[in-house]
Amino acid sequence: MRILSLSWEFPPFITGGLGMAVYGMVRSLLKKGVAVDLVLPAKGKYFFSLRHPEDVDNLPRVVSQIGGEKATPHSMKELKDIIGSPLSVYQTTIGMRGFGGAVEDLGSSEEFGKILDTLNDEYYLFRQVLDYTGMTVDIGKEIGCDIIHAHDWLTFPAGILLKTILHKPLVVHVHATEFDRAGGAGDGRIHNIEYTGMKCADKVIAVSEFTANLIMEKYHIEKEKISVVHNAYVMKDCPVNHRRIFDEPTILFMGRITLQKGPDYFIEVARRVLEKNKNARFIMAGSGDMERQVLHRAAAMGLGTRFLSAGFLDRDEVEQILATTDILLLPSVSEPFGIAPLEAMSRGAVAIVSKSSGVAEIIQNAFKIDFWDIDQMASTILKLIENPREFAEMSKRGREEVANLGWDEAADKILEVFGQLQETAVC
Repeated sequence: MRILSLSWEFPPFITGGLGMAVYGMVRSLLKKGVAVDLVLPAKGKYFFSLRHPEDVDNLPRVVSQIGGEKATPHSMKELKDIIGSPLSVYQTTIGMRGFGGAVEDLGSSEEFGKILDTLNDEYYLFRQVLDYTGMTVDIGKEIGCDIIHAHDWLTFPAGILLKTILHKPLVVHVHATEFDRAGGAGDGRIHNIEYTGMKCADKVIAVSEFTANLIMEKYHIEKEKISVVHNAYVMKDCPVNHRRIFDEPTILFMGRITLQKGPDYFIEVARRVLEKNKNARFIMAGSGDMERQVLHRAAAMGLGTRFLSAGFLDRDEVEQILATTDILLLPSVSEPFGIAPLEAMSRGAVAIVSKSSGVAEIIQNAFKIDFWDIDQMASTILKLIENPREFAEMSKRGREEVANLGWDEAADKILEVFGQLQETAVC
């Protein structure tokens, strides 16, 4: 089976949990003998022909020209010269070329006509998606596939067009929706792309029951079309808290600093904890549209050096800060899944997660609290700080639990979805 996997990010080029999730599932699919051709935002027609599990770590066999010779990049610099950063403005000369008759066919429909209007907008992100779509369609027409697997809305337009051109089944994988990201109604143009992608897909994979229910409620996608496949985590053999920054217990927020992730709740929890126990350090790692607001509020509260901002972290820096973390707090208002708690737990940290998160559906050895219950979150942190034995026991159980949450079971469920589509030959 040959899968054309469309993703906006992949390690080492990541901006959030989606990249790590795609990494984990692709690695396990490769272990099961599936061939994966991965298409990422690139400065030209490049894709990654992955055939072995170790390929996810060195991204070998970059095809420099469609139908031409294959070349393996030998350094991170060479990779950076090939792959466009998911958040950078990159330009290609592909544009609308390569869409062929598919654009004419779909462009006549009201739904896809709106997508094309959106992607032709001057807003740079939509223009990036248009470039990615053109590049991906050109690649897909050249190499073909058995299944098209598109991750989140940024790749849905390419997936829809390739389904029409190749007459192959389309699976859209929903890691988050605009309702999650915006913490409310959000951008109607993105909603339209999400809706059209899910409507045109032969199957929709949701990362949690939370997300599946939202898809049914907000997008009116029938239950029978949706399969839930929870994310997992590839646990590395790493020591627990091998390097500390502070002697005091460290509480970490890690994620985008946006309304969805609840950074305002995190800062309020910090204030309440520090009012009763100064023996703690709070670190906020990430970036987003609420970053300045949160820092100003922390200063106004007089939290001083007890509340620190780490800014956006690359993958190596994430590994370093997780190694120093005692407690990870995820107070998300809306969280389709949430990989960060699993990453932290694997390194011995205790996780406090919002009940409104997909990860809460699969873990037992973490504290699950309503995102708005600031008092309960603060009292839980204080209790852990003041009871080292209870902290150590929870840490041990959490680490053991995450060790058993590998991607192989999730890959089996994804393969079951793929197999059903191949059997029914839905186009």
